[in-house]
Amino acid sequence: MAASGDTTALPGFSVARRASRHLAARPARMAATVRAGLFSWVPVCLAAGIALWFALPAPPPCGMWIALGLLAVAALAIGRMALPWAERGRIAWSLADALRIGSTALLLVIAGLGLIGLRSAMVAAPVMEWRYYGPVEGRLVEIDRSARDRIRLTLDRVVLRDTAPDRTPGRVRLSLMDQADPLPPLGQRVMLTGHLGPPPAPASPGSFDFRWLAWFEGLGAVGYTRTPIMTVEPAEGGLWAMHRARMAVSRAIQDGIGGQEGAVASALMTGDRSGIEEATNELMRASNLYHIISISGLHMSMLAGFVYAALRLALVLAQGLGAPLPQGVHKIAALGALAASAAYLWLSGGGVATERAFVMVAVMLLAITADRRAISLRTVALAATIILIYSPEAVTHAGFQMSFAATVALILVYGPWSRISPHLPFWLRPVAMLLVSSLVASVATSPLAAAHFNRMAQYGLLANLLVVPVMGALVMPAGVIGALLAPVGLAGPALWVMGLGTRWMLRVAEYVAGLGGAVTTLPLPPGPVIPLMCFGATLAVLCWRQGVLARRPSPMGAGFLAGLVMLAASGAIWLTASRPLLLVAPEGEAVGLMTAQGRAVSKPSGGAFIVSTWLQEDGDSATQEESAARPAWQGDKRDRMAALPQGWQVWHFTGKGAENRAPAACQPRRIVVVSARLPARADWPCIMLDLGRLRATGAMTVGMGEDGPVLRGVNEMLRSPG
Repeated sequence: MAASGDTTALPGFSVARRASRHLAARPARMAATVRAGLFSWVPVCLAAGIALWFALPAPPPCGMWIALGLLAVAALAIGRMALPWAERGRIAWSLADALRIGSTALLLVIAGLGLIGLRSAMVAAPVMEWRYYGPVEGRLVEIDRSARDRIRLTLDRVVLRDTAPDRTPGRVRLSLMDQADPLPPLGQRVMLTGHLGPPPAPASPGSFDFRWLAWFEGLGAVGYTRTPIMTVEPAEGGLWAMHRARMAVSRAIQDGIGGQEGAVASALMTGDRSGIEEATNELMRASNLYHIISISGLHMSMLAGFVYAALRLALVLAQGLGAPLPQGVHKIAALGALAASAAYLWLSGGGVATERAFVMVAVMLLAITADRRAISLRTVALAATIILIYSPEAVTHAGFQMSFAATVALILVYGPWSRISPHLPFWLRPVAMLLVSSLVASVATSPLAAAHFNRMAQYGLLANLLVVPVMGALVMPAGVIGALLAPVGLAGPALWVMGLGTRWMLRVAEYVAGLGGAVTTLPLPPGPVIPLMCFGATLAVLCWRQGVLARRPSPMGAGFLAGLVMLAASGAIWLTASRPLLLVAPEGEAVGLMTAQGRAVSKPSGGAFIVSTWLQEDGDSATQEESAARPAWQGDKRDRMAALPQGWQVWHFTGKGAENRAPAACQPRRIVVVSARLPARADWPCIMLDLGRLRATGAMTVGMGEDGPVLRGVNEMLRSPG
């Protein structure tokens, strides 16, 4: 028997010794990579799963969820067994690391699929599939303004005449066509007579699909009303009393400042944008300042930063005067800033963008209280993970993508800035920091803004450099001070300062929007462009960052190159994409033909929203009247004809009696579009697109292939929500 000091005879020692050799041989580069911020990849994998769910042609059936569950179990088992296998010498440590990381990534992707599937099931509500005219009763839950400058009311707990509860939408939104009476308070139950219909489908295949946004908002019908609003029950108390208090604050700000300056100030502080006219919105869009109207990370971070700095300075001064305060006053200041941010969240109405901004700021402030770095990719990743868990559909929103793009860009320049700023005069540092922040955020978000909104503000950087510092130095601090002084009736001076700031903002917007070539319109990017852009940039940034942390060659270099390739591919796809030859509106009310001068629509009026969307997605700044004046169409205003390639023609019939005139034009090598329903026939000699077929297919695109026209409909390409 071996002596007690002879450890080589102990059971399992040979396994431990073998494991120690493998540990010693374990590639240092992989160990460094594993330690260096792999948590940053958690929201990326979740987002990949969510994006995959949206890309599926149909909701995953039950069998697919079972298969995904089994795949998740297998991935979990492989991840747990990888380390013991490496310890026993069965596989290399590098392979074990790869298996563990890969299985975790797969689990997170499956979790993303599960999150968005669960979210879709939770918000499921009836969606109107017919057109309705009659009494509409419901509780008023939101007041806002449409793109056509009309006040809109959103109602829940809806009751419709002769409609069963299980077929009644959970929420409806109605535009007020003739608004003269004062608006009712939130929480009040009202009744009106309205026209309702299902949420509109895309204007063409590939266009923005409002139905998805409506689905996750629980919005089952949209429409309009021309009748007065009658009160059914008085306004509810409780939470709705708090919302009415918020609207009272909004009115007080608008009355205290006046004009559009007051309306903008109210939007910045309370989220109430109903007072902002569409002309003001257009100025802000043309100058790339529209993001300032929507309460987001910019406003929340400015407010939290001001409160944090002010509280910390006050507490330090109090300590200097001998006040018995505990150590770590920065933590007390962070908690105070968190409370102020929560109050701002309530005051702003708690919209999706504001909730997202609050989560980001709250994570950073809590990091301060936990003695962690407040500004790091890990804190941003934690905020993104929280948002994707409770609102996974946010990954498709422009606000989510642009907010995190700006935040990550600011974090990347924080290190260089912290080394440069000590060399600047102390009085110059805050202004320089705001200027640098504006520059970096604008550069980071401009490609996404161009892709989502089909326009690029050429002087947007100039406008932001002139406005954002004023926002941080005047508007948001004055808003905080005004909120503190309002209970004692002394908010007037603070509102005056806010008015100066918002007036400056509007003057800058007007000046920049009036510069020659202020706005460049861009064609709609194909579907893969934005995902490639987002995931490519994320992959490049994270791999570059972790490659730097590893401080030696690592597989992250390949990931960095892959990210650059994805970014280049997104640009190439966008630049080489072509717009459809022919577009047909979903009700047959308009047809647009692409010509050398741009798209020519068949009529100068009718289908205004559809046509404006087509022109915007073409990157065309023309109006519908200007588009209709382009040479392409001939004939009577009700019976229009245009020539197509390969000897084909397109005919468009509208107005009274269109269903009688259209059949005579149905001849070979013709496409006939008619805004009326015709008898169903399988032997039409032409391609007949009547109202019945168009309602089944949705808006259509027509291209010319080798064998003639190739037609694609919205409903034939896209799946509906749910």
